[in-house]
Amino acid sequence: MATASPIAWVTGYLRRNVGRVPYTYTADYSVLDLMRKGYIPYQEGEYFLQQAGLKDFFWQMTWPEDFETPDELLITNLQQAQGYIVFIHGWTGNHHIWEDLPGMTVLENRRMIALSVDHNGFGASILNDHTPDLDACNPPAAMNTLQAWVDLIKIRRQPGDPTLKVINFVGHSMGGAMLFYLNPMHWRFGEQTRFALAPALLLEDELYRAFFTTLGIGIGILERLRGLDFIGQTIKPTMVRSLCEGASTYVKDLHSRQYDETPRGITGATFLAMGRLNNWEIAHSWDFCRVMLGHKDRLVGLTGMMDLLSKMEFPVSNIRVVPGSHYMFSVGVETPQNAFLHAQNRELVVEDILKLHQRAYELQRKGVKFG
Repeated sequence: MATASPIAWVTGYLRRNVGRVPYTYTADYSVLDLMRKGYIPYQEGEYFLQQAGLKDFFWQMTWPEDFETPDELLITNLQQAQGYIVFIHGWTGNHHIWEDLPGMTVLENRRMIALSVDHNGFGASILNDHTPDLDACNPPAAMNTLQAWVDLIKIRRQPGDPTLKVINFVGHSMGGAMLFYLNPMHWRFGEQTRFALAPALLLEDELYRAFFTTLGIGIGILERLRGLDFIGQTIKPTMVRSLCEGASTYVKDLHSRQYDETPRGITGATFLAMGRLNNWEIAHSWDFCRVMLGHKDRLVGLTGMMDLLSKMEFPVSNIRVVPGSHYMFSVGVETPQNAFLHAQNRELVVEDILKLHQRAYELQRKGVKFG
C-alpha cells in the first residue's frame, strides 16, 4: 500500500540484495511494477512511458549500510540524502556495466544514493517499437526521458523538504553523449552535475560517424530479415571488441549477452542515430560538467573529441585525459597492467563525482557561486 510520501516508491522494490561492495545494499525497481502497486500514479506513469516509447523503465538503487535496513527506514534514508548519482550506461549495456563504482561512491559519501538505470531500449527498459525512429533513440531523446524519470520519481528537492539535493549524472559512451543535451532551463543552478566518461558525441568526426552509420544499418537490416541473423553473430565479436576495449571479462560477457537479448532493430537504430546525429543545439553551460577521456580510446577518438570540446568552448580545467581505452574505469584481473591503471582511473572517477557534488551542494547551501 502506497503512503503519502512522494518517495514512498522506495519500499515497492522488485527485489533486494547485498551489494557487490561490502557494506552496501541494492534494490531493483521498474516503473510498470510501481504503477501496479500504486506507488506511481497510473496516469503519470503511463504518460511517462508513452512519451518515452517504452514498455517499462528499470533502475537499481545502491546505498551504504552497516546492516540490512528495514523497509520502514528506506524512506528516511532518501529523505536525508544530500543527493543522488545517476549512472547511465552506453550501447548494448545495462546497469551492471558499472561494476563496483556505485557502491564505492556511496561509501565515500554516506549521504548519497546511487541509481543505476537501464535506458534507451537496453536491459529491462525495452522500447515498444523494435525498429524505432532515430529521433526516439538518439542522445537528446534519451536525455529527455531521463529528466522526465527524475521528475516522475520525485528525487529532486520537493516543496517543504529541508534537505538540499543534488542530482549527479554520470554517463559512459552513449550515456556520456546524452549529458550534453541536458536542458539547463529544467534545473536550478547547482541542482545537477554531469560527468561524461568517454562520451560518444560524434558531431565533428566524420570517420567515426560513417563507421557507426554503416554498423547501424547492417544490424538494423537483421530485424527485417530474421533468417540472416547468422550475420548478426558474425558482426557481434567485432562490435563487442570495439565497445568493450579495456573492459573486464565480466563487462565483455555482459555486453555479449545484452546484444543477444536486445532486438536487432533497437541496437541498429541506436548506432545509426549516433552516426547521423546532427543536433548542435547544446547549451554551453559547463559550470558543473566534467569529461574524462582515455588516451587510447579507438571508439571515441581523442583528437576529434578534443576538437569538438574546443568548438563548444568547454573549459580545459574540466577535461581529464587518463591512460586507458574506452572502458578506462573497468578493472579486471585478465591484464595486470590495465588493471593497475584502470583501478587508479576508477578512484579518480569517484573523486571527481564527489568533488562535483560537493561544489554544487555548497553553492546551494551558501546561495553564492562556490570556488
